[in-house]
Amino acid sequence: MEQPEFCAHLTAIKEIKTAKEHVCEECVKHGWSWVHLRTCQTCGVTLCCDSSPHKHATKHFHQSGHPVVSSAEEGERWLWCYADEVMADY
Repeated sequence: MEQPEFCAHLTAIKEIKTAKEHVCEECVKHGWSWVHLRTCQTCGVTLCCDSSPHKHATKHFHQSGHPVVSSAEEGERWLWCYADEVMADY
């Protein structure tokens, strides 16, 4: 799949939302574990990545339509747009 040269979702981000807590909010409810965390740049919810068993961040995108997440991992500074399948450093 060819990646677009421009992603309006990413360029619309003016201030990066960060994780309030370093946990997947959905996994905690069920006592599950996760691998890595992502923070939604629309609503600020922090959820687990696609390497995690329940892939809550991707499920959140499909349910809410919120297209951009940031890594919630310490030392990582990137954004991912689910809609356009584009990554950007910040």
